[in-house]
Amino acid sequence: MTKWVYSFGDGKADGSAAMRNLLGGKGANLAEMSSLGLPVPPGFTISTEVCTYFYDHGKQYPDELKAQADAALAVLEKALGMKFGDPADPLLVSVRSGARASMPGMMDTVLNLGLNDITVEGLAKKSGDPRFAYDSYRRFIQMYSDVVLEVDHGHFEEILENAKDEKGYRLDTELTAEDWKAVVAGYKAKVEEELGRPFPQDPQEQLWGAIGAVFSSWMNQRAIVYRRLHEIPASWGTAVNVQAMVFGNMGNDCATGVAFTRDPSTGDNLFYGEFLVNAQGEDVVAGIRTPQPLTIAGKATSDDGLPAMEEVMPEVFGQLMDVREKLETHYRDMQDIEFTVQQNKLWMLQTRTGKRTAAAALKIAVDMVREKLITEQEAVQRVDPSALDQLLHPTLDPKAERIVIGRGLPASPGAASGKVVFTADAAEAQAGKGEAVMLVRIETSPEDIHGMHAARGILTTRGGMTSHAAVVARGMGRPCVSGAGELRIDYAKKQMFAGDKVVKEGDILTIDGGTGEVMLGEVPTIQPQLSGEFAELMGWADRFRTMKVRTNAETPADARAARKFGAEGIGLCRTEHMFFDAERIVAVREMIMASTEKGRRQALAKILPMQRQDFVELFQIMKGLPVTIRLLDPPLHEFLPHTDEELASVAKAAGVDAEALRQRAVQLKESNPMLGHRGCRLGISYPEIYEMQARAIFEAVAEVLKQDGDTVTPEVMVPLVATRKELDILKLIIDRTAKAVMEESGHKIEYLVGTMIELPRAALKAAEIAESAEFFSFGTNDLTQTTFGLSRDDSGSFLKDYQDQGILESDPFQSLDTEGVGELIAIAAERGRSTRPDIKLGICGEHGGDPASIQFCQQVGLDYVSCSPFRVPIARLAAAQAAIAGGEAAMRKTENA
Repeated sequence: MTKWVYSFGDGKADGSAAMRNLLGGKGANLAEMSSLGLPVPPGFTISTEVCTYFYDHGKQYPDELKAQADAALAVLEKALGMKFGDPADPLLVSVRSGARASMPGMMDTVLNLGLNDITVEGLAKKSGDPRFAYDSYRRFIQMYSDVVLEVDHGHFEEILENAKDEKGYRLDTELTAEDWKAVVAGYKAKVEEELGRPFPQDPQEQLWGAIGAVFSSWMNQRAIVYRRLHEIPASWGTAVNVQAMVFGNMGNDCATGVAFTRDPSTGDNLFYGEFLVNAQGEDVVAGIRTPQPLTIAGKATSDDGLPAMEEVMPEVFGQLMDVREKLETHYRDMQDIEFTVQQNKLWMLQTRTGKRTAAAALKIAVDMVREKLITEQEAVQRVDPSALDQLLHPTLDPKAERIVIGRGLPASPGAASGKVVFTADAAEAQAGKGEAVMLVRIETSPEDIHGMHAARGILTTRGGMTSHAAVVARGMGRPCVSGAGELRIDYAKKQMFAGDKVVKEGDILTIDGGTGEVMLGEVPTIQPQLSGEFAELMGWADRFRTMKVRTNAETPADARAARKFGAEGIGLCRTEHMFFDAERIVAVREMIMASTEKGRRQALAKILPMQRQDFVELFQIMKGLPVTIRLLDPPLHEFLPHTDEELASVAKAAGVDAEALRQRAVQLKESNPMLGHRGCRLGISYPEIYEMQARAIFEAVAEVLKQDGDTVTPEVMVPLVATRKELDILKLIIDRTAKAVMEESGHKIEYLVGTMIELPRAALKAAEIAESAEFFSFGTNDLTQTTFGLSRDDSGSFLKDYQDQGILESDPFQSLDTEGVGELIAIAAERGRSTRPDIKLGICGEHGGDPASIQFCQQVGLDYVSCSPFRVPIARLAAAQAAIAGGEAAMRKTENA
């Protein structure tokens, strides 16, 4: 019989941390903490396999599940000496999700389950506190109605606010037991009004309703968006955790809190977190009340006047510090923990690997090596390569003038400027038009995930350092300022008020997530100064990786930036990009529009010195490193003159009639320019173009040899080859030009000639093409286009539908399609090596900076990846992780042989 349910608590557990895939992260860690002897409220986990079954069988459960859950509930009742649904001493439970990958706030939770009109009286009598009992009941009704019954939570908020207004209360904590009874009556009446049936009173009905709602929430819109953003497969599913309730809202000797064993923003080895007295956990993470600091040091840092937990609950705080040390030593990583204090007794509700900023990830990884908790190899594997992006972009210039209009908590570091928007939908819509936006909210909720991702930065007026906005922003690498309470937002007027200043939708705001400052207008930025930990970790990464990392660059500025970030050469110099400059594009247009060889050569003579000087600068910057230069590959629509003014300037430069040029432009217009007269096809039709470029390359090599006595070995790449014959014809021109330049300059020039594999036919005919090509560079942008038959420029409008429906796991232009495009790369690599064993193999599409794609490149055995300058460190770290993973996989294979 399949085991679907796993119990934990009372110092023992059916599962462990190693069973994360089956029990989800929360369930696995609850089991692990139980086995470690930590104070965990007992409960049971319904496995992720039930979620898979649930969706595969029309939202039905396995036949054995009910009996197994009942048995686990009986174990729970025995451990606590309480009964679920008992009128006198009711056992209450929480029902929470728990996927194997942390998805904070994306799925549903129900607390205080098991309360009804009868058990609430039992809870009141047993606790001796009717106010606490009815506060818990109103929380349960509101949460259950929202999550399970789908009654809008706004109804309940309105009832509560009206009740407070009638009594002149400001805080929820001011309501008495009688007040809460009236609120509960109002809540139940609203449910019956909305649904036409009363709020469910049967605890078993409540339990299975909540379990079903948690499984259903795996496919809610915010969870789908979060999974897509974080590349979490829908097939993983979620577990459901049913756990005995402990109460942080029973009085002033109770509390609830969230903590990190180290600072998740900086990585400093300091206990970091917040708590609330007389509250439940949702109050902290939802940002409804402003929480208090855990430590006296944290209180001083945040300049917070509220007393710290270390001051008001010193004994429990000491126990929490012991738990902090025990968990971090056991897991050997920074932990994010949730806890509740019930009548001065500490209970641990959760531990998980804490989300952190890139700067914190670096510092924690390096510090833990120094503390001998982990090895250098483990440290390299701990840092998410994509997160390094946070470190490589500008921060606010400290000398720039700032008009500070407010301050909040520095919830996620970095700086951002953007146009103010007040809704997630507006953020997504305006960002989709290429605008930088700042999402400004009173507080964020999981429904805002799409807008948070689209925004450059996030500002909230409520919430602490562990609120939803803060946690999600840190995970996304978005700057965030939270809890800026002096700012007031009016959603209806689309305005924010800061004292006497009014900020309207569309105005520019700047936030500094490192200081918590909120500023009017756009504040200038400076380039980042990378920390010592960055250099140390990257040094370890370079030691472990086997693939080289080059950059895609055609300007001196890009080349210098890439060298600073550790690039080991240029893997793609797109020569057509050198001509977008206003002074140069006229000459290129003159060349393209020329109808005779003489006219083309006349224009090419103007281009040659520009091109040569470009190569001289690149070769000097990349001194001694390889530089792969792709010969001209211009989709004609990018270069053809479109306006009368552009036609006139080309006509003047060429000394021809503008009307004749207009007719020539009509002749050259293509229906599908991405599959048109471009790449090597241009060289076949007009060989003088590639001849000029080859001359510019080799004359630049000779010039640098003359000036410096040292230069690169250029790799001349012929684009869009489909047949060996194309390459042979153009290679002859390149070789002939190289020989001529060597004779003219008196310098011997070393070079390679190869091709870009970007067509399926080229991949399949790689063995034949490799007889002429000395290297292959996989152009995965075009290879993806031509394999899928998709246009990179147009497919964005419908690829989201494909991801939402599970046809594609991710956008194939962002992360390599390893099954289709990847198989073509593997075939080409194998067939190319069969003809030329020493052929050099690299990848230069956008996938060269994508960690998942880099892992595939390692498996196929490529020699290098090439990516944009700012992604070079990402690629270096990802290549190291791929090499380590490959080594571990090989070791396991040997052990199993």
